[in-house]
Amino acid sequence: MTPRPALRALADRLGIISEFRGVDGRTRATSDASRVAVLEAMSIDARTEGAARHALAELERRKKARLLAVTRVMPESDARSVNLQLPAGRGGSVRWQIEVTEEAGRVTLVEGSGGRGRDGGVSARLPVRLAPGYHRIRASLSVGSTERVGEQRLIVVPPTCHQVAEALKERSAFGVIANLYAVRSARNWGAGDLSDLAALAAWVGHMGGAFVGLNPLHALRNRGWGVSPYSPVSRLFRNVLYLDVTAIPEFAESATARALSSTSEGRSALSRLRHADRVPYETVTALKWRVVRELFPAFAERHAGGQSKRGRAYHAYLESQGSALEDFATFLALEQHFAAAGRASWREWPPAYRHPRSAAVAAFRSEHRDAVRMHTFVQFELDRQLVAAARRGRQAGLAIGLYQDLAVGTDRTGSDPWAFPGLFAEGASVGAPPDDYAAGGQDWGLPPADPARLAADGLDYWTRLLRSAFAHSGALRIDHAMGLVRQFWIPRGRSATEGCYVRYPAADLLGVLALESRRHRAVVIGEDLGTVPPGFASVLARWGILSSRVLYFERDGQGAFRPPSRYSARALVTATTHDHPPLAGFRHGRDLVLRRTAGQIADDTELERARAARAATVTALERALRRAGSLGSSPSHTTDGEFVAAVHAFLSRTPAPLVGVYLDDLMGETEPVNLPEVAPDRYPIWSQRPRLTLERLRRDAGVARTLEGLRSRGALGGDGRTLPA
Repeated sequence: MTPRPALRALADRLGIISEFRGVDGRTRATSDASRVAVLEAMSIDARTEGAARHALAELERRKKARLLAVTRVMPESDARSVNLQLPAGRGGSVRWQIEVTEEAGRVTLVEGSGGRGRDGGVSARLPVRLAPGYHRIRASLSVGSTERVGEQRLIVVPPTCHQVAEALKERSAFGVIANLYAVRSARNWGAGDLSDLAALAAWVGHMGGAFVGLNPLHALRNRGWGVSPYSPVSRLFRNVLYLDVTAIPEFAESATARALSSTSEGRSALSRLRHADRVPYETVTALKWRVVRELFPAFAERHAGGQSKRGRAYHAYLESQGSALEDFATFLALEQHFAAAGRASWREWPPAYRHPRSAAVAAFRSEHRDAVRMHTFVQFELDRQLVAAARRGRQAGLAIGLYQDLAVGTDRTGSDPWAFPGLFAEGASVGAPPDDYAAGGQDWGLPPADPARLAADGLDYWTRLLRSAFAHSGALRIDHAMGLVRQFWIPRGRSATEGCYVRYPAADLLGVLALESRRHRAVVIGEDLGTVPPGFASVLARWGILSSRVLYFERDGQGAFRPPSRYSARALVTATTHDHPPLAGFRHGRDLVLRRTAGQIADDTELERARAARAATVTALERALRRAGSLGSSPSHTTDGEFVAAVHAFLSRTPAPLVGVYLDDLMGETEPVNLPEVAPDRYPIWSQRPRLTLERLRRDAGVARTLEGLRSRGALGGDGRTLPA
């Protein structure tokens, strides 16, 4: 093999990691072919050594030409100086002028002079100590007859995220984690909505819980393959599926809209949706859009001008979201427009419409003003109803409140890649390397954000993501939190075995996360399961981020389950996750049968081996439960409800500050909501619905038994029997 030193230097410069250690302990090296393909995804030609040398030289030239780094993230304790890059080889006196515009608007000027430092630049002292926040630096510098000017977004960050000890007066707490789309109730229209969330939050609060965890509420297409909450259209905005259209103020005044639920025909149709075995995404979404189209004209006529209280709230929301909301709404209107012509993906639209700042898009936005505004109205209503749900939970005693989930990426045909052109690497997707869970690795089909582009944009997209995810919440789960340090890129057209890791500016991303966490007074949980970078646990601890600990994986080298005392004191602990079966299904190997049906398990012989291994695992778990005093001495006579209660009593004895119980486990469900790497036509992923409605929770013995096991994490409040209306 011909040596490629320039290629490897270029790859290292751009964060392509040369090797990594897998979960099996083996070291996997990155091939030169993978380096070339990933660099191509970054829009860099490195197919030859000459091309790689040219790209390296160009990167160095650009670096030396900049007076200031475009973005700089600084710890609060160090926010006293700015680094200026001097022209190479220039002698003579150096003079500079710096203008500091603080986030609050105060402007300060400072001038100075000096000599070149060891690194070839100048460190200019700031006249003020900057508080945590987003500031703007403008600088000019002269060396002899040469002058330079530059701007920088300077982000000053606190040392840690908001801490769980600051959120809780108690030493520890529990909460309930739900897939909102799947929630059944006597009043919803076939999918869980934000009014259901308000009722659930109030009930959990009354029962002594501290939080209600949620699947990502990101916008989805709600049809076909586009129902995964982890493959959204946008991570910045929310899914219309969760809108309670009956809670829109204009609904009460519309006879046409009310007829959908008040007539005999309407009640019958809604009853069918409520009793469906799976979430009828497309039907529910179409029905809600029908109501929105009926209500929006009345809203626009009365409130869009901003004169009423409701109108002023709407305009305040528009202002808080800025151009991102306008772009999202325009994208949805364009998508609907071109779908009629058979162009489902924006990549198939006429070229003039593939950029959000084109003249054609501006003209479309003007010509279809009402269609665009209707989408902003929906987002305004979703935000208003989420506020109401969060308030309801707080009033009921939730010490933390709502706990939202931020997905790792966005669908490549979604609005975020369209609205932020150049930010995403189009020639690659994010995934995971081969491991015990997926021997061939995983390709999630999500385009990765280019680390260099993130920084060049002032980390604006990352900041927007966090503000959206933290909104009205007391906690945030970061899906695949290792992606803040590195992400596994798979070049398009190649298998996951040919992927490699790309390094991300972890300190910068985590610093902004800490800043937004503090501003929203919200705890952060990092999902750190899988192939974890060396030292990642220390990184989470350093920033005050809780880890994720899952019962299924808390085992020693001999397969024995760890006792409660061996669990992390810095974690959210759960029995399972959205990618794994609920406890009752796990106990009986229901997921194994489903994987055999879907073709993931090749034949009946392999299925029997898997069942035997699962039986041994369940026996080991029951042994651990008995040793901890959570399970009686006759496990063969233990019901599923007693087993679920025993597991959560076991978890309640861990030193972890937070324990989460999945709503599916509370209800005794056996079907998993997801079978990773299985297509929707092989198994109805993200569509499973529990057998119990919210209203029946208060009468279920299994629910009461499991909550009793969590009593030590917060005194149960209320009468324990009434579900608030």
